[in-house]
Amino acid sequence: MDFAFTREQQMFKKEIIRFAKKEIVPRVQEHDLKEAFDFESFRKLGEFGILGLHFPEEYGGSGADVVTTVMAGEALGEAGVDGGLTLAYGAHSFLCADTIFCHASDALRKRYLPGLISGKYIGCMGLTEPDAGSDVASMKTTAEKKGDTYVLNGSKIFITNGPIADVAVIYAKTDPEQAHGGISAFIVEKGTPGFSAGPPLIKMGVRTSQTSELFFDNCEIPAENLLGAEGEGFTMALQTVEWDRSALLTPFVGAAKYMLNACADYAKKREQFGRPIGKFQATKHKLANIRIFYEAAQSLAYRIAWYKDQGRPLNHLEAAVAKLFVGDWSMGPANDAMVLFGGYGYCHEYNMERIFRDSRLAPIGGGTSDIQKMIISKLI
Repeated sequence: MDFAFTREQQMFKKEIIRFAKKEIVPRVQEHDLKEAFDFESFRKLGEFGILGLHFPEEYGGSGADVVTTVMAGEALGEAGVDGGLTLAYGAHSFLCADTIFCHASDALRKRYLPGLISGKYIGCMGLTEPDAGSDVASMKTTAEKKGDTYVLNGSKIFITNGPIADVAVIYAKTDPEQAHGGISAFIVEKGTPGFSAGPPLIKMGVRTSQTSELFFDNCEIPAENLLGAEGEGFTMALQTVEWDRSALLTPFVGAAKYMLNACADYAKKREQFGRPIGKFQATKHKLANIRIFYEAAQSLAYRIAWYKDQGRPLNHLEAAVAKLFVGDWSMGPANDAMVLFGGYGYCHEYNMERIFRDSRLAPIGGGTSDIQKMIISKLI
């Protein structure tokens, strides 16, 4: 097993870090305090090619492999980009655009992918409902076939990019009598009569990502907007897990590297009792803990990406282990980093408290840690 990145991949990562530090990071604190989405930074991600890395060139993408694609998320986190923007990017590119690429007709691909890849459109994915979170099969949103249209009724909640999305991939029951087998997926455009978004939810962390409810009130969409066939929605949702366990995890990995670099630098400069705090064993242990998490989390996330590049079917046990580890263990290093900075770590200026708040989402979003434990124990 070769864990080395190619020279081209290493150079690409450095380019993204340089780009992010220059074009995005200077605005992070401002937007985090305002809980505002940074449209300018999102467009720059599109201009740089990050939103469409793994998509074919015919749609405006770069045709990159999966490892290179997920490396972009790590690079953004390492540069100091906030978790809100990287979450918005992940929901847009992997949960929305990739589902369209994998399951839409060629006509729908040509209609939506170029705009999503360039950043002209913003995408979202609607799966979770007020009474259907981990229990996806209990969703109540329905899609009834009427002639050459489907009529959607119901609601979704906790939808990243919900209030600002132009294109949404929505999961609904086409056969309410069925459980997982009755779920189908559809493309719904902003402005469609009967489709609306609630106001942004106020969140503890990832504040720059806009999250809201979505509502469907006799919302008619063309029958051609069905992705794949009826009843295939749950399988499509499972396929996004491959990205959720790699591309959506690597920003947390990158944030750990950012914390490690910042803490090491601070430990050299900050003096107490006549010497740098890096000389004290307690500080050394905190640095070691962050490094250990970074190494382990990076290996787990990239293993899933490498499997996908090899065309291997996703091992759900290994994917659940990766999600659980990064989710549960990312909070410890974030806490160590904040404490290492002392009072400054509790203040917004030094970013440690922001990373601490952002890390709290990791064991909740994309499948809770309790659900990952259920998956792991069942497969064992």
